[in-house]
Amino acid sequence: MVSFFVALAVLVVGYLIYGAIVDRAFGPDDRQTPAIKNADGVDFVPMPTWKIFMILLLNIAGLGPIFGAIGGALWGPQVFLWIAFGTIFAGAVHDYLSGMISMRHEGASVAEISGIYLGGGMKIVMRIFTVVLLIFVGTVFWTGPAGLLARLTGFNPIIAGLGFWVLVIFVYYFLATMVPIDKIIGRIYPIFGAVLIFMAIGIFVGIFFGGYAGNLDEITFTNVHPKQLPIWPLMFITVACGALSGFHSTQSPIMARCVKSERQGRKIFFGAMVAEGLIALIWAAAACAFYPTYQALAAAGAQANVVFEISLGTLGAIGGGLAVLGVIVCPITSGDTAFRSARLTLADWFGFDQGPIKNRLLIAIPMLLIALFLSKVDYQIIWRYFAWSNQTLATIVLWAGAVYLFKKGKSKIYAAIPAIPATFMSATTVTYIFIAPEGFTLPYSVGLPIGIISAAVCLFLFLFLVVSKGNKQ
Repeated sequence: MVSFFVALAVLVVGYLIYGAIVDRAFGPDDRQTPAIKNADGVDFVPMPTWKIFMILLLNIAGLGPIFGAIGGALWGPQVFLWIAFGTIFAGAVHDYLSGMISMRHEGASVAEISGIYLGGGMKIVMRIFTVVLLIFVGTVFWTGPAGLLARLTGFNPIIAGLGFWVLVIFVYYFLATMVPIDKIIGRIYPIFGAVLIFMAIGIFVGIFFGGYAGNLDEITFTNVHPKQLPIWPLMFITVACGALSGFHSTQSPIMARCVKSERQGRKIFFGAMVAEGLIALIWAAAACAFYPTYQALAAAGAQANVVFEISLGTLGAIGGGLAVLGVIVCPITSGDTAFRSARLTLADWFGFDQGPIKNRLLIAIPMLLIALFLSKVDYQIIWRYFAWSNQTLATIVLWAGAVYLFKKGKSKIYAAIPAIPATFMSATTVTYIFIAPEGFTLPYSVGLPIGIISAAVCLFLFLFLVVSKGNKQ
């Protein structure tokens, strides 16, 4: 139990101290933001800070900090370290920089930002990669909640079917993708955000005051995974959104178009990621504590089953049902903004004005139909590809942030803030894809040195092409 509270303290203190350091490194000022300069009533809409925070929290807190944290709990309380330190030194840095740099470039999408700081070739790669990831995200955050709703309403034969809920969510996603951001998202997200926070608090209370806390082990650095899968890199990919997520860099620009002052950036972008880390920490602890052994956790099956068992077991039928509804809200409110972000990315790519509704329809309809087709694919397969592509995107964005801070930051040394986690994640993502079943399935002894060498090459290119040449100019 001590390990959990230490990780909790790392998140809180990290926001207060390291968040201030990152904010100072960027140097927000009083320049006019895109929300004010480019107000169009559709995507560029000024909003209050608290509302943007709640919307962004829901945008980024999909299934990742819940399902990913539960999956990471199979390695035991070691997952607390990655959630806490990963959130502060990688995830929150990533989210903050992607949002603030977007504001400095008129609310540009992450693909356009990557092109500016990593070159034209990377812009093309990121455009394709981002759109594919966002459609994966929309699909994952479509079928997951549809399955939970089907199970929750199984008593009613009219609305019990999975197909029914897939259709209902499809209609909602279409509307949320199309209409001005303040009409649906801006109005209902603050309410859902409050539900999400209260449900996380409810699970926390249920675990720590319901007699389960005694099952919570301390960190031992022993691999307790039932299948003895290596902690690194698998746990670091599995947790996904609970510590670091490239998907967040597609959401930050959406809200960067609504922020009225750069000085709000730390509370919004850094703060929302820390809040998500807290949610992930609670669910990871719940998964570790609720089941007597990690074998029992694995035997519970899919993460959706774990969510049901923990919620109903700790909070009872009514409280547990409300907690499940809170979990359902998370992915739905990330899926809709995933499709919205994909629409904006494609619009930026092709210079397609999104003011006229017909232009939005030309992008949204084909995109949603592709996702509807993908929803028929096995959920676990989609999730694995999403998890890897998600962390790979985050790695690229961190490198772009390092280049930005070196060229534009208040001090060149601040470039190390994103460069260090970018190097670590370069090794993590490359190693994973070389050893994973959905990758090249090479032995760990082969994939590990490939990943480390790849990270070293990335760091060398950054130091040689950016730092060395930049100092000579």
